[in-house]
Amino acid sequence: MAVTVKECLELQLLEVEMLLSMFPKRGELILDEDAVPSIQRYLRNADGALPPRLEYRIALDVGEAKVKVELQVLLPHMYPQVAPELFARSDALHRQQQLQLNTRLASHISSLDSGDLCVCEAVQWVKDNSLPFLENSKTSSECASEEVRVKEMLHRMWIYSHHIYRQELRKKIFDCAKKLNLTGFCLTGKPGVICVEGLQENCEEFWRDIRYPNWKHISCKHVENMETEGSIDNLRLFHGFEDLQFQAHGDYGLRNDYHMDLGQFLEFLKQHQSGHIFQILFGVEGRLSDN
Repeated sequence: MAVTVKECLELQLLEVEMLLSMFPKRGELILDEDAVPSIQRYLRNADGALPPRLEYRIALDVGEAKVKVELQVLLPHMYPQVAPELFARSDALHRQQQLQLNTRLASHISSLDSGDLCVCEAVQWVKDNSLPFLENSKTSSECASEEVRVKEMLHRMWIYSHHIYRQELRKKIFDCAKKLNLTGFCLTGKPGVICVEGLQENCEEFWRDIRYPNWKHISCKHVENMETEGSIDNLRLFHGFEDLQFQAHGDYGLRNDYHMDLGQFLEFLKQHQSGHIFQILFGVEGRLSDN
């Protein structure tokens, strides 16, 4: 007999309850406050739209030094019948070690019986298997510090959304950019535009974090990569992460349907050597008013 979405979501809630009992302290398991209630509402009335996919993060202490490793979890609606999306990260890991750790984690999860809950198993695997990668990362850091110069890559992402209004979403965007040392801007309104620049792994983590669990009308329109033998800070177009709110067209007040003045936005882009991006974002060549 086929397993239903409702049955899968019930199992997901049971697993979350188990994880909350394992990680009861504040900051150990980070879960959106409406995530569980939205699933519970759906289970009471399964005729409505599916709830957002369940997403949470678990902070783990690894080894005697208690190095912080975070396991990011995103569950498809049909998990555990479908494999979860898992990603382990740590500030103590270089990109290559992090990639190797996650490749090993994915291989282990794929070896488990299909249809079984496996996030708890993934938590234990990360705690038991992260230490060698952390030790290798420390060794490679010491070797790298003895080298004269290494090339660094600046990654810049241009992200387009139909609109950006909600305060909690904007807070998530700014908090995530700050945490990952990214510069750029967020254009609030309709349309919404985000630019982030920094290390590639940080930009990709930002993109992964903000677009889940339920942001449908968003896309990464363009990516730029620039290599330097010095600091990537010398290649940044922005000095911080700016909050852009241009004057809206028409008398819309504070309603959620106002269109931003794209002429002002084009001027902003040109001031930051990015006028060519306007056509990439909107499909038309930008022209400034003569006024």
